[in-house]
Amino acid sequence: MSADEGRLRFEHEAIHSAAELFDAGKAARGKLPRSGHAEYKPATGRDPVGILRKQHEQRVSELVPLRLERMTASPFAFYRGSAAIQAADLRDAPRTGVDVTICGDAHLANFGIYASPERSLVFDLNDFDESAYGPWEWDVKRFVTSVVVAARQRGFKESKVQTAALEAAASYRIAMRQITQLSVLERYYIRADVHRGQRHSSSQKVLDHAIEAASRRTSARVVRKITKRADDGSTMIAENPPVLSHVPEATEKRILGIVKRYLATVPSDIAVLLSQYVPTDAVRRVVGAGSVGSRCYIIVLSGPAGESLVLQVKEAVESVAVEFGGAKAGRAPVFGDRVEPDEHGHRVVANQHVLQAVSDPFLGWVKYDGHAFYIRQFRDQNVSIDTETLDFRPFTDYVDACGTVLARAHAQSPAAPFIAGYLGGGTPFDSAVAEWASAYADQSVEDYQALRKAVKKGEI
Repeated sequence: MSADEGRLRFEHEAIHSAAELFDAGKAARGKLPRSGHAEYKPATGRDPVGILRKQHEQRVSELVPLRLERMTASPFAFYRGSAAIQAADLRDAPRTGVDVTICGDAHLANFGIYASPERSLVFDLNDFDESAYGPWEWDVKRFVTSVVVAARQRGFKESKVQTAALEAAASYRIAMRQITQLSVLERYYIRADVHRGQRHSSSQKVLDHAIEAASRRTSARVVRKITKRADDGSTMIAENPPVLSHVPEATEKRILGIVKRYLATVPSDIAVLLSQYVPTDAVRRVVGAGSVGSRCYIIVLSGPAGESLVLQVKEAVESVAVEFGGAKAGRAPVFGDRVEPDEHGHRVVANQHVLQAVSDPFLGWVKYDGHAFYIRQFRDQNVSIDTETLDFRPFTDYVDACGTVLARAHAQSPAAPFIAGYLGGGTPFDSAVAEWASAYADQSVEDYQALRKAVKKGEI
């Protein structure tokens, strides 16, 4: 056998070893020291209320007051809904210049438990509306700031708040260094399964409670809770405005059109499965805090044995990381990627598959009547942890879990070893990001108060 046999006989792209990327990350500290992430500098003329007003231009106008009501309920509720404001504030913040697939809205409430297709429970990121291809630092800063905001709202002493912030940053850094020691295939298969525990610690009790709650959040249960039998024997959703409201006939027809096109974007086995169901009812559903006003529907599909399946159809618009933060793109460049930039439903689904260890098999997308949507199963044993009920030890355990799965998500991108090299084995980056997060949490509270005043004066 000649020396050339057993290999491709054409020029291929250079293979950058993990070690080379790691060393490049270490070298990047010379251009941007890790301590350089510590200072938050508000931009001159920043207009947080104006950013929210701009977002409202794309929302269902009659739901905008409800969005404002939810966002002004508390500082953490405001922070949840203000991803666009933070994206604008991060636009000119120091960064290493290395991009990965990011969540774009990695706050504490966007992690949770859900069922895998194998019916085991996993813990992971669970919201990807703002996902994009952008600076990895943005996710880390949004995550650590959410820890500060949530810990302060919980009433912890400031010393404990800072401890939690440092724990958040450290959990990401340590997990990233550990995960990037694995091969890319080994990284891909990592996932955080959750189980009932034998220990009787306060943290395990919180987890056991969440597992119990997840077991009750199923399509069958939600159907029993929010539906009733129509005169023809089919299942219909009971009105509960403004959260659940039936839509005009024209909107119903559009929803049916969306479902038909959606079937072309799911795997063949899911398409065959869904072909045995018939849509029998649809309503508009109000979701979240920041998402209020976007077009969102839930659809009941009835099967041949009278069983029901519930799908959620949610509008997808430009990621705030791109629109307000100036991130490069909605999706990472990959082989054969010819998706148009405005196919944001596809962006959400594609990035969710990258960032999650395992995803809903019903995920699909469609562009219809000038709007992009993504579709998923509704209430498949998904549950979030309520941080406002946690004592300090369970709170930091939860923070640690979130930081770890965020690192796992970022580690799916080719630049992960660079990040690990940049972060290093010490705590300079942890301290810097915790300091930045504390300052930005103060800024977020100021913005929260500004919004409350603007609402009271009728300015928004």
